[in-house]
Amino acid sequence: MKNKDYLNNIFSLKDKVIVVTGASGLLGKMHVEAIASQGGIPVIVDINGDGLNEVYSYILSEYSIECFTEIVDITNEGELLSSSLRIIEKYGKIDGLVNNAARNPSVSKDQKINFNRLESFDRNVWDLDLSVGVTGSFLCIKYYGYQISLNENGGSIVNISSDLGKIAPDQRIYQKEGLDKEMQPVKPVSYSVVKSALLGLSRYVATYWASENVRSNCLLPGGVQTDQDDVFVNKLTNLIPLKRMAKNNEYQAAIIFLLSDASSYMTGTNLIMDGGRSTW
Repeated sequence: MKNKDYLNNIFSLKDKVIVVTGASGLLGKMHVEAIASQGGIPVIVDINGDGLNEVYSYILSEYSIECFTEIVDITNEGELLSSSLRIIEKYGKIDGLVNNAARNPSVSKDQKINFNRLESFDRNVWDLDLSVGVTGSFLCIKYYGYQISLNENGGSIVNISSDLGKIAPDQRIYQKEGLDKEMQPVKPVSYSVVKSALLGLSRYVATYWASENVRSNCLLPGGVQTDQDDVFVNKLTNLIPLKRMAKNNEYQAAIIFLLSDASSYMTGTNLIMDGGRSTW
């Protein structure tokens, strides 16, 4: 292939079958759209059936691409095995995986923040957070990723971490005036642990299936501005060199890059997109 032809198609995902977990979530929808925009075939996985139907309808109407929907609890190994076999039966392959599903307590204007402090953090919440964010990601790689490793040309796994997988949360941005220290809300410990664990999982897989040409990388996004309280937004943006939070579509180019041949020599790496927050 001439280099010009290569460059013309470098970001193409044409006919690539790519699984996206947590596909009905805020960023999950954006990942699915990014894949469809480059001709990929999104396999959208979520425990939320109504959410999947909305994503399916949007992608079909905007891109004339039929998603393959899978209602799956990614903590259930049997459901993941069955799901992977259904995908193989329909398409004969899986080319990519975006491990996006996670539990993430967020800040919003109409929500009373009640994040548990470390001293009182509920063990059941800890177990559930790690079950979805860490064990679920591992199991998705075990089943969907294994199918990628069987491809003649391999494929790409993208684990969605966070800037808080690299740096600690600055708990000052969650503080509320008038509350005693022991009542102050915080970003929970499980979030940092989950997002940090994905970095190690990504590196492990990058070397484990390197001979099968399976690439494994982490995307570390910063916070997305939605309906957060202005006070919170101001506190957070003061920590970011670009002085703003991300728009919900600003990670789509990174997803396309990491799944496509544009990143063919990139594996075991963390791609940080946080407006510069972690550089300080």
